[in-house]
Amino acid sequence: MKLIGPLMWEHRLIEQIVPLIVHQLGRIETRNKLDIVFIERAVDFFRTYADRTHHGKEEDILFKALAKKKLSPEHKRIMNELIEEHMFARKKVGMLLEAKNSYENGDDDALNTITRCMTGLSELYPKHIEKEDKHFFFPAMEYFTRQEQDSMLEEFQEFDRKMIHEKYQNYIEQIGGKVKRW
Repeated sequence: MKLIGPLMWEHRLIEQIVPLIVHQLGRIETRNKLDIVFIERAVDFFRTYADRTHHGKEEDILFKALAKKKLSPEHKRIMNELIEEHMFARKKVGMLLEAKNSYENGDDDALNTITRCMTGLSELYPKHIEKEDKHFFFPAMEYFTRQEQDSMLEEFQEFDRKMIHEKYQNYIEQIGGKVKRW
């Protein structure tokens, strides 16, 4: 398996939330009402899967390894753009959760913030994924030997193995428990 295979598979799942967000935006526009459960699940999906799992592998493994290479100016520029887009997504997801909480507390104006955040995410991800899949991942592989790629692929697998434990260890801590970290 190629190093970028798992990242591109993850893109296929992330792409599937975009039409769901667009559908929810249409429901908000026609009914002026928010599906709280959808927002909570979308926030969890973006935070756990898109950001921590997917962007985590990109930033903590792939981009970190690329930063040690002599990248072309174009590839360095694209990598920096991708990191900025990850930060933009994190900010929008945080704002979405904050606005959802405000909406639940009776602030009807929060609906405008929610729709702006959802629109921003639904517009970002297709372009972001296309940039990675078609303009960055394949050229980036040229900087690594086969052995380096295989080693990073093993890091990806180990990263994924730890993810579910990390998520629920954090959850237990958030609700007041004490967790012994491995």
